[in-house]
Amino acid sequence: MGEAYIIDAVRTPRGIGKQGKGALADLHPQHLAATVLKALKERNNLNTAEVDDVIWSTSTQRGPQGGDLGRMAALDAGFDVKASGVTLDRFCGGGITAVNFAAAQIMSGMEDLVIAGGTEMMSLTAAMQQEDMESGKPMLGMGSGNPRLNVSHPQSHQGVCGDAIASMEGITREELDALGLESQRKAAVAIAEGRFDKSLVPVTDDDGNVILDREEFPRPQTTAEGLASLKPSFAALADMPYNKSGDTFRKQINLRYPDLEIQHFHHAGNSSGVVDGAAAVLLASKDYAEAHGLTPRARIVAMANVGDDPTLMLNAPVPAAKKVLAKAGLTKDDIDLWEINEAFAVVAEKFIRDLDLDRSKVNVNGGSIALGHPIGATGAILIGTVVDELERQGKRYGLVTMCAAGGMAPAIIVERIGA
Repeated sequence: MGEAYIIDAVRTPRGIGKQGKGALADLHPQHLAATVLKALKERNNLNTAEVDDVIWSTSTQRGPQGGDLGRMAALDAGFDVKASGVTLDRFCGGGITAVNFAAAQIMSGMEDLVIAGGTEMMSLTAAMQQEDMESGKPMLGMGSGNPRLNVSHPQSHQGVCGDAIASMEGITREELDALGLESQRKAAVAIAEGRFDKSLVPVTDDDGNVILDREEFPRPQTTAEGLASLKPSFAALADMPYNKSGDTFRKQINLRYPDLEIQHFHHAGNSSGVVDGAAAVLLASKDYAEAHGLTPRARIVAMANVGDDPTLMLNAPVPAAKKVLAKAGLTKDDIDLWEINEAFAVVAEKFIRDLDLDRSKVNVNGGSIALGHPIGATGAILIGTVVDELERQGKRYGLVTMCAAGGMAPAIIVERIGA
């Protein structure tokens, strides 16, 4: 089996994902995706006619985000028409999966130069989800619209699932708030020290005017007292009927766990931020990189996917990490840096506890609580982040994983190459 190398990784800043508030919210999703594709082309002097495929992740493929965003964005970026594109959906895990698919194609010998990444305009999807809730339509993309599936695998809202897991695990509101506060602190340090500068590319308009060149979401002024004052976000939602049958998200979980008394701990300060953003990773085979003077930054060591309980939804990252470590022939002690997506504080907290990790190696530059979670793009962002940080620290191995709706988690291990 051949090697798959990461040549480069770029991303946009993350803009607040609300219409009328975020700097990116008025843009077309193809504009964001084209921004990172153009950056890879220019930074690496790519002949885009030789790009075998653009594998893209977008979770909500409706409206402007529909219609194979990967192909359309490549065309919008001025790529040669020979560069094909495809768009996939693994909910939150799609950004990792896009990179994994690209790596697998290269490692199999079928392709030599592939770009993988993702885009999510939460300013669009949040509005669509709100419309669905108000009109009584089933929860977007989940199993609750299928009565048969709802019997065998009842599925709830992810925030209610987060509260349910915290209740089951005995993790307190104070502990979750502490993780959220630490995410803000670490992100503030990373931004102040320019740790994201290598991968960050500004978003501009057609005339070259800068629309956004910095992270828009972080709240470095966050305090423990401020977090403690926030009301839980999902208590009312848990009991709100979401379809015409009057089903509630609490009921979905209690169908499977009838004795569970769900307490509500998560809120805007310890949950991932709603943002707009895009990211892309350039991968190549060893032969292509050598022939075209491309310097590899990292190699793909191992990849894995795991399914877990879809009712609790958020618990697959731990088994995914164990599976990918086994595939790589490594142990947790071999991993220098961990990126576990902070979809909700309980996900990262449980991950750290279950694997008994050194917290100084986990999400060292903050996570989605501070920086935001553009669903389909986040996995590619985290892979770029861990490669940058491995280089900054001179470390060797990084592991990236994240929970995904339906009770899934993809995972990947990368190894830094070079000085």
